[in-house]
Amino acid sequence: MVVTFENDFLARVYVEDTGLSWPLDDTRETYKAYGMLSASFWDIWGPKTWWVYLKEILKGQRLKKSEGDISQRGGDVLIDPAGIVALHHVGAGPADRPVVESILKWIPSAER
Repeated sequence: MVVTFENDFLARVYVEDTGLSWPLDDTRETYKAYGMLSASFWDIWGPKTWWVYLKEILKGQRLKKSEGDISQRGGDVLIDPAGIVALHHVGAGPADRPVVESILKWIPSAER
């Protein structure tokens, strides 16, 4: 399932552009079910976020204004084919994301 907090139009364009055949939840019900509620001001604009932005600026990246709901708390949920939740991470703020390698270690090598 693809879960997004982007508006309906952007979510559908993403699904079309990527050719995903998974169901799309753009209602935020899945976010709520996994405890990903709205983040506080401090979670969004705290020192960890500024540190991430500073590192991106030093790499030469230009910051872009967010078009989405910046207060929606993000996260990562990995569910195996049997429906068992293998990874459930609720982000403390925009800078709190597990690195891709740590997510991939939860996927058996035969499925990669």
